[in-house]
This record gives sequence, C-alpha cells and structure tokens, in this order.
Amino acid sequence: MSLNVVNPKPFIKELVGKPVIVKLKFNNTSYKGVLASSDNYFNVSLTDPEEIVDGQSTKLGNDLFIRCNNVLYIRQLDESPAEEQV
Repeated sequence: MSLNVVNPKPFIKELVGKPVIVKLKFNNTSYKGVLASSDNYFNVSLTDPEEIVDGQSTKLGNDLFIRCNNVLYIRQLDESPAEEQV
C-alpha cells in the first residue's frame, strides 16, 4: 500500500459539490453526503447527509456541519455500489 500525500486546501476545494465520506476520530462514525463547503479551518458542511455507525446508515436532515477537530479524513465517494460500505 502506498501513501499519497496531498496538500489539503486544493484537495478539499476540488471536492466541493461532489459526494464524500467524512470519517470521524471516534465512535466508528462516518458521514456520507455532498460536500457543500469548507472554510480555512477545514470545518465542512455536507448536504443530503447520512450517518454511518458500525455499518448502519441513517438519513439525517438537509445539512450537516462538522467541526474540523473531529475529522480523521475526508475522501471522495465513487458512485459505484461497492462504495456503499464504509
């Protein structure tokens, strides 16, 4: 497995408007949705979010704001059905 180090600001900027998965640092929790925005501190806002805890998905409201200090990683979500499992 190779590690590809990426400058975070341009990476996050390119993901705005695309489906992403945001993995939190605790509780085996992830959020799936469309990245609406990010600020200079890397706080993120998702639209059409789903919470995924231990493989169980729960649809949330229209928008979700996640503080940067809770985020372990953000990655782009492929549209293939295999990506449904986090």
